[in-house]
Amino acid sequence: MIEITVPRLGWSMEEGTFAGWLKQSGEAIHKGEMVFELEGEKATQEIESLDTGVLCIPADAPKLGDSVRVGQVIGFLLEAGDTPPTLIGQTVKRTLQWPLDTTTDASLASSPVTGGDSDLSRCKPRVAGPAARRLARELGIDLNVVPTPDPTGRVVRDDILLAAHRANVSNSRIRTHDRVVASPRARRRALELGVDWKRVVGTGRNGRVRERDVVQFARAETPRGERGDERPDAADRMRESPPAVTGEHRPATKLRRAIAQRMSDGIHLAAPVTLTTKVDASALVKLRAELKAAHSECVPSYNDILLMLVARTLKEQPQLNACWYNDGVWTYREINVALAVDTTEGLVAPVLRNVEQLTLQQIATQTRALITCAQTGHVVQSQLDGGTFTMTSLGTFG
Repeated sequence: MIEITVPRLGWSMEEGTFAGWLKQSGEAIHKGEMVFELEGEKATQEIESLDTGVLCIPADAPKLGDSVRVGQVIGFLLEAGDTPPTLIGQTVKRTLQWPLDTTTDASLASSPVTGGDSDLSRCKPRVAGPAARRLARELGIDLNVVPTPDPTGRVVRDDILLAAHRANVSNSRIRTHDRVVASPRARRRALELGVDWKRVVGTGRNGRVRERDVVQFARAETPRGERGDERPDAADRMRESPPAVTGEHRPATKLRRAIAQRMSDGIHLAAPVTLTTKVDASALVKLRAELKAAHSECVPSYNDILLMLVARTLKEQPQLNACWYNDGVWTYREINVALAVDTTEGLVAPVLRNVEQLTLQQIATQTRALITCAQTGHVVQSQLDGGTFTMTSLGTFG
């Protein structure tokens, strides 16, 4: 029995919205077939199966529009001889304490693992997600003999790590698979506050450290008399204060919330600078007219020409294709320009990669394809990640 879990569509994604099954329960699924749709912060994506089996959608599987966590089990692929489960069941949370000493190992090895009224070492078949199966392979652990306190026989990564320790796998090898991670925003906030995020106890899935965890840790570490921000800032007051006049509240979509967060980050984490200049664009207009007269299949627009010029500029001035990171300047090796596109659902910025290597005609063709994907709602998360520079055109607004 193979678990179907919610994948991570982007590095900072912790939850998404279930957008529906593409197959019916009982259908045979082959590796590579699309099984369900998942909505992330900026895109809805079809998720393919990593295995082959018969789809089983239990009664407590998420419904259309439900929020789902990354790694959450939402269904199963059944193999020959598997009994279809009626419910997904609850995951039993287990936490390993490091370092695992020989005393702990001996006591665990000598004590039978039980759950309810039955010995769970006899619970068959073992159920494990793709990540757990991969971890077991890397550590050389047989899933069928891994003890688990979960009454459904579900094996999670901590069960495998504990079994690996019992099997005398070196602690250093096990430890490489048990590192606490932090979201990019949490690490950035930790740098601003001078906090070592590795000391922070994370409240996210699998102990992931979130931005709010870092902020709470910093406040707890700072004596009250030394705090310079006892009053909430304007952003906090805006979130907490109720509206002054009665009205209607409409919950925002994930995309709208993501846009609001990015704009807020832009105000609080970047230096807002506006530079205005006038140029003689006669040559640009002449070039555009010549391109139109050539009657090519895809006539480059002014935006396409500007994209090419931006890429050339970034290649000549690499310090513009950079960001501030870890008390230093991080210069990107690639020139990937994000092009802001307005859609009916909100603003998205699909990325044109390695623009400096493209001809003007290639830029025009690829931007058309990206804009079409964005406006029709078919853009995927991978097309929105990895931008090093963003270009926005407001020319149509005068």
